[in-house]
Amino acid sequence: MSVERITRVARLRNIEQFRAHLARIGADLPLADELLAAPASPMAQALQTDLGPVGNRWCILPMEGWDGALDGQPTDLTLRRWRRFGLSGAKLIWGGEAVAVRHEGRANPNQLLLNEATLPAIAGLRQALIEAHLARFGGADDLCIGLQLTHSGRFCRPDPGQGMQPRTLYRHPLLDAKFGIAADDEAVLFSDDDIARLIEDFVAAARLAQRAGFTWVDIKHCHGYLGHEFLSAFRRPGRYGGSFENRTRFLCEVVAGIRSEVPGLGIAVRLSAFDMIPWKPGADGVGVPDDWPDDDPWPPAFATHDAGLQEAHRFLSLLAELGIQMVCITAGSPYYVPHIQRPALFPPSDGYLPPEDPLLGVARQIQATAQLKAAHPRLLFTGSGYSYLQEWLPQVAQAAVQAEMVDFVGLGRMALSCPELPADTLAGRPLQRKLLCRTFSDCTTAPRNNLVSGCYPLDDFYRDRPEAHTLAALKQEG
Repeated sequence: MSVERITRVARLRNIEQFRAHLARIGADLPLADELLAAPASPMAQALQTDLGPVGNRWCILPMEGWDGALDGQPTDLTLRRWRRFGLSGAKLIWGGEAVAVRHEGRANPNQLLLNEATLPAIAGLRQALIEAHLARFGGADDLCIGLQLTHSGRFCRPDPGQGMQPRTLYRHPLLDAKFGIAADDEAVLFSDDDIARLIEDFVAAARLAQRAGFTWVDIKHCHGYLGHEFLSAFRRPGRYGGSFENRTRFLCEVVAGIRSEVPGLGIAVRLSAFDMIPWKPGADGVGVPDDWPDDDPWPPAFATHDAGLQEAHRFLSLLAELGIQMVCITAGSPYYVPHIQRPALFPPSDGYLPPEDPLLGVARQIQATAQLKAAHPRLLFTGSGYSYLQEWLPQVAQAAVQAEMVDFVGLGRMALSCPELPADTLAGRPLQRKLLCRTFSDCTTAPRNNLVSGCYPLDDFYRDRPEAHTLAALKQEG
């Protein structure tokens, strides 16, 4: 589907037009006729969680800036982003951004790294967020802030100028070639002993996070990174592959280690609840499924969408058994199915043109989250994929929470361009339309080209930086 054939959300000027468009394309989305301000709004209702009190139903999702120092320290750019999270008005800060538990596991040379040397500065990010929130809203007792811990697995690129340095759990017939893993390269594969040492690193990082003041950590299981890859290790031999019990052993052992060695620290999980085989640009640039080997019936993906959500249900039941209440639902991966993970009209430089109206991708995530929530009443769910809704994000968010389809509504890309959307809607102020994320994808195209991430089209701060000119030239060439 060409971009020209997709109706832009900004052109749907009233709720009747938006509702009619949803019906025309078959996107099943909840929609509030009247947007309510606090205290009447469902989005303003506080909720007591196992991680602490949360003062409203807005959440800021983990958003990296590819702007840390080479030694893993945050920079002034990182600090600015976290302060803006505090100014958003959202009371749930889901992880801040992905922080690597060891150098090898960084997705890029500028990803944050948690160790003794970086601990004071990462603690400073949390404190700056709280201070910004206090100054704007007068209180922070109901502000709930965690830190997302990660290892980037097959997407590791920790050293400048060295390219990808992947670590994987199994051979993938498509992704190995796509990301430059040679067929005879055995060094990329984790051994069971390697995994045992990695679990120790996750527990050590959790201990540091608690010392930094965070009351909980997210053990990242999404977007194709290592935690997520464990769940699809169907053909891996040994203790960490094959059966569901083995594929979830990594999570169980990390949780057990944290509970034993870091008492009092809460644990949450962000999960890609469904996935698909990798997609690629077709002849016309529109995304198409990659060519799966005809002689291989195995789908190396956790909870493929076509197969339903059975494995996701099983995983969520395990979370409940482990005493983990808070889960954030997302889908797919930005590396091989970006239209599933982050619906957008304009693809990043390594993507493809949307094969469907992105509103269908939004609806897919919202409906999947609703199905999972209905079946797992012991858990509290944060939803993702809302940014493409643009003007209609508040109406869909309010309706979804009111209908108990989700407990918290997460903002990712929208938090970069228009971080104060939660505060504005709760106060009954009109949206800042000029700042609404239009999914131009510059926040991804920039780091794909070794530039810091940010909203270059809409945030004056980034528009005026020298990287904006470099990015514009790269896009012109591309």
